[in-house]
Amino acid sequence: MIFEVKGTEKIRDLFGDWQETIIWSCLQGVMGHLYTDDPAEPESVMAILGDFCFFAGKPEEELVSYKPDWCKKSFIIMAAREEEWLDFIENTYGENAKKVTRYAIRKEPDVFDKDRLLGFAHSLDERYTLKMIDETLYYACKNEDWSRDLVSVYSDYEEYKNLGIGVVALDGSRIVSGASSYSSYRSGIEIEVDTRQDHRRQGLAAACSARLIMECLDRRLYPSWDAQNLWSVALAEKLGYHFDHVRRYNC
Repeated sequence: MIFEVKGTEKIRDLFGDWQETIIWSCLQGVMGHLYTDDPAEPESVMAILGDFCFFAGKPEEELVSYKPDWCKKSFIIMAAREEEWLDFIENTYGENAKKVTRYAIRKEPDVFDKDRLLGFAHSLDERYTLKMIDETLYYACKNEDWSRDLVSVYSDYEEYKNLGIGVVALDGSRIVSGASSYSSYRSGIEIEVDTRQDHRRQGLAAACSARLIMECLDRRLYPSWDAQNLWSVALAEKLGYHFDHVRRYNC
């Protein structure tokens, strides 16, 4: 049987020093959910938030195959540090499990050059303007497929206003790019960056990201970056981050 739990000390111990902000969000009770095989003496644990799911402790088939009633997703990215967990995932889902690679970026609080970030934020063609995400822009992001992940993990605008932060680039009144908190934890955010297909290679992602990073630094929030692909790694390094290592996921 699987139980939903809070972030107890025993649960924290199972995750150890894993540097994943989504895990921190769940452990801190800010966002997301935690599940375990035994709430009193947990041996296996799962943290789930948005499109991501992280496993730790003793590999447990029932936990790997468990889908909470509230979760309507047909696709989720599953991760673990132990190969045994990853093998469990592949064995459980068979041909439906697909291996993917992501790129971890170091969490270094003092690497950002504000003048350089300011340069990116001010480098756009005059047709574009940057604006912080307010209620109107929050719902505008939710209404288009390409921009939905900028705000989708937050249940409503009130939660986004209280926990999230984001910047969009506008072409007139239409959103064409954005950098926003995919998720939040007590001392920072996990960054999501998206640009409309027909407005790429205009410096929009760099400008939005730079503005978001500066806003985070002003609010004493850490802007954590996790790269889906090598393009994202290159953008992160352009903004001052440093690549750390490659990670294997299943989805």
